[in-house]
Amino acid sequence: MQERALGQLTVSALGLGCMGMSEFYGAGDDNESLATIRRAIELGVTFLDTADMYGPYKNEELVGRAIASRRSEVVLATKFGIVRDGGSRRIDGTPAYVQHACEASLTRLGTDRIDLYYLHRRDPNTEIEDTVGAMGRLVEQGKVRFIGLSEVSVETLRKAHATHAITALQSEYSLWTRDPEDEILPACRELGIGFVAYSPLGRGFLTGQFKSPDDFAADDFRRNSPRFQGENFQRNLDLVAAVERMARAKGCTASQLALAWLLAHGRDIVPIPGTKRVKYLEENVGALDVRLTEADLANLEAAFPQNAAAGMRYAETAMSSLNR
Repeated sequence: MQERALGQLTVSALGLGCMGMSEFYGAGDDNESLATIRRAIELGVTFLDTADMYGPYKNEELVGRAIASRRSEVVLATKFGIVRDGGSRRIDGTPAYVQHACEASLTRLGTDRIDLYYLHRRDPNTEIEDTVGAMGRLVEQGKVRFIGLSEVSVETLRKAHATHAITALQSEYSLWTRDPEDEILPACRELGIGFVAYSPLGRGFLTGQFKSPDDFAADDFRRNSPRFQGENFQRNLDLVAAVERMARAKGCTASQLALAWLLAHGRDIVPIPGTKRVKYLEENVGALDVRLTEADLANLEAAFPQNAAAGMRYAETAMSSLNR
């Protein structure tokens, strides 16, 4: 397995997003999910991504079960900051909560250390220096090796990095969400911070598997996502059709082409495609063997230019939580 560096942290060139194994994308199967995580480790995909709010809590427990006898073989990343109280959510980045959340995650994961601990969303009511200062104390305590941020602005990133070294920034990045290219990626490279791309397959849309909103289960959150609704769905489907045509010509799948595109944009970028099935994991790993020429990259970007996707990437209430 190829490896890449996120700051001083070395990880597999492709990670595994575990969120959908427990929630959001329809019903899951714990046995299949456990098999997927274990197969990932066998294939060398050792960078695992979870969060306390997935489930909530269930996903960390699942990952903990999967790696119980193989902890030394994985780089374990989890996140805190989004607190779910029944049907409501709030963001908490207070120093006291940082400590509490970390200790709870360690218990659920069945480990004495977290390799990469992210602030999931910035708390607008807490200074970022205070939150990151508390995260830095977790490093001093030996409970966390490296710290990261998710979905923050360049200004927040700079303030945080001045308080304690930030190893990685995680944000959505794919052919249909190219916002990081404007400011965040250049800032990460200036500061020596790695970039972790979540939803690199556009929440599954770039796989070409979905042809209608009815393809999603009734409890799949994509049914309420603007890009998967009404006219937006068809406009985005037309964009994906071009990716599928190019993938066939290249002798790979649309998923592999989309991941190869991301991988070609810098060795400081690590995509973490999520799946809960072994067959899709193995397909995603095949993206590491896809070689794109400059002409391939140019053709892809011409077919799927920046800002081409129709609709916001989250519903309005979720968009409001992003630190832009």
